[in-house]
Amino acid sequence: MDLIDELRQAMIDIDEDTVDELLPRCIEKYAANDIIEKGLALGIREVGRLFEEGEYFLPELMLGAEIMKSSMNILDPILAESNISVNNTQVVIGTVQGDIHDIGKTLVSSMLTASGYTVHDLGSDTPADSFIDKLKETSSQFLCLSALLTTTMSGQREIIERVRKEGLNVKILVGGAPVNQRWADEIEADGYADNAVQAVRLIDSMVNQ
Repeated sequence: MDLIDELRQAMIDIDEDTVDELLPRCIEKYAANDIIEKGLALGIREVGRLFEEGEYFLPELMLGAEIMKSSMNILDPILAESNISVNNTQVVIGTVQGDIHDIGKTLVSSMLTASGYTVHDLGSDTPADSFIDKLKETSSQFLCLSALLTTTMSGQREIIERVRKEGLNVKILVGGAPVNQRWADEIEADGYADNAVQAVRLIDSMVNQ
């Protein structure tokens, strides 16, 4: 088993220490995009599959996403120096204004990053203007809006209305504990995801349409 295979398996095993030990060795031997695509990304996608099948649970998925995020923090500067982009599809994501919950949103952000997307994470309690400004600045193709409180769900509707009024060409996905497909349809979102794995799969399918 070569180093990239070992790295992928460590990611699948959610073995943070081994990932930390293998990553510098992989950087010496392989291109950063290969480390991501053939090692880390394949590993975290397998973690997602195991989560969906009930073999892994939310704590494992969250830890896997954190390991992936810390690894990408190391690899991103190398990619930038090499002028290499793993995926030119950009995503703006954030939790709407009035809502400080961000665990689920951060997990989606990490999983999207793991899948090679360029993610602009605006954090929690994000005003509508910030979403609009970032979409215009980056020309992102996707917008992900999280709301974890029933009292902040209306923020998703407000932002969608603003995006449509501005004429921005972007697909909008919504999610969060109180959100469901019926709500997504009502506010004319382009998609709804129940968890991070579904969010990545949905965006993948939209990109490939």
